[in-house]
Amino acid sequence: MSKTSSLLSVFFLSSVFLLHGCSQEKQEQVKKQVPPLSVEVISVKKEAVPIWKRYTGMTKASSDQKVRARVSGVLEERYFQDGQLVKKGQKLFKIEQSQYVAALNSAKAKKAQDEASLALANADVNRYAPLVKEGLAPRATLEQYQAQKLGLKAAIAGDVAQINKAKLELSYTIIKAPIEGRASARHVDVGNLVGQGEATLLTTIVSIDPIYAYFSPSQEDVRDFMKYKNKEKPDAFIELDGMREKLRLNGYVDFSNNSVDPLTSTITMRATIQNPDYKILPGTFVYVNIFVNDKYKFMMIPPEVIFADQLGKYVYIVENNKIKRADIKTGYSSKYLTSVTSGLKDGDKLIVSALVKLKQGLDVKPTDVTDTKGAKAILKQNNLIPEAK
Repeated sequence: MSKTSSLLSVFFLSSVFLLHGCSQEKQEQVKKQVPPLSVEVISVKKEAVPIWKRYTGMTKASSDQKVRARVSGVLEERYFQDGQLVKKGQKLFKIEQSQYVAALNSAKAKKAQDEASLALANADVNRYAPLVKEGLAPRATLEQYQAQKLGLKAAIAGDVAQINKAKLELSYTIIKAPIEGRASARHVDVGNLVGQGEATLLTTIVSIDPIYAYFSPSQEDVRDFMKYKNKEKPDAFIELDGMREKLRLNGYVDFSNNSVDPLTSTITMRATIQNPDYKILPGTFVYVNIFVNDKYKFMMIPPEVIFADQLGKYVYIVENNKIKRADIKTGYSSKYLTSVTSGLKDGDKLIVSALVKLKQGLDVKPTDVTDTKGAKAILKQNNLIPEAK
């Protein structure tokens, strides 16, 4: 019985070792059959690309006009709604006109009276001139009529000035928009007395197409910008990252201040931005992007493919269908691209996908996507290639 048990034990152990060996062989075969990791790569090279700089900024109305009463009287009419878009020359308010109509009519009557007196003076001069010549009337009387004639001419000139003044004051009773833009809420309601001893503020109109975006680069950035810019009015655009949509509006840089802020060592600059749909209002926080140059060559890569550890920055490239780490140094960087100053060479295949799965030496199956995910493609997709002018 003991001999039989020993044989069974030997047979059982042999079976276990045999099965374990087969299992290990199958696991090794499975490991050998793991397919290479599929990755997307772009071919990097040093080439001329547009360079943009990004700053934070604040928008401001291109024109801000305070509409005031220029004559006194009771406010009779309002022709716009609070916050309405108004055209230049559009009627906004009407002030009581009766006293100004009366003043105009009085000035016109005074002119008519003086013109009648002038006609009489002319007749007197014409009647006495031949009598004085013949010695039949005293010269002093003729000179008196001539002086009266000149005085009446001067009085009529004054009457014309009074008529023009009355017309002007009457025109001030109809208050019109000085610019095109958006009106604020009214400051005075109909029925109130305005302009009595002061130029009463009635409303404010801001012009926001175009709208200004002010930003403050460092003085070093401004020097570089002025040195390398290749347009008199370089392209610019503003971005507003909202909850529902990302807004972008285009324009150009047209102003740089003539002094440095001693507290911040920055220089105020301005971009004029087209805002036809009035989507951006004054006082909005925005990102201002300004175009510098597109004549210099850089090796640009997407910033999201760059890793970092204690040794510095690095990326993964494909070499002989295997992943290889490439330590790099970077220079100029923007939201969309970063320049590589060392560590890569023209033609290197940079991995831009499956980033969390990458490991040194891993077999890969690369697919070239330079045409859709390369530096030039990224610039084109984000409208960062300025139009030639």
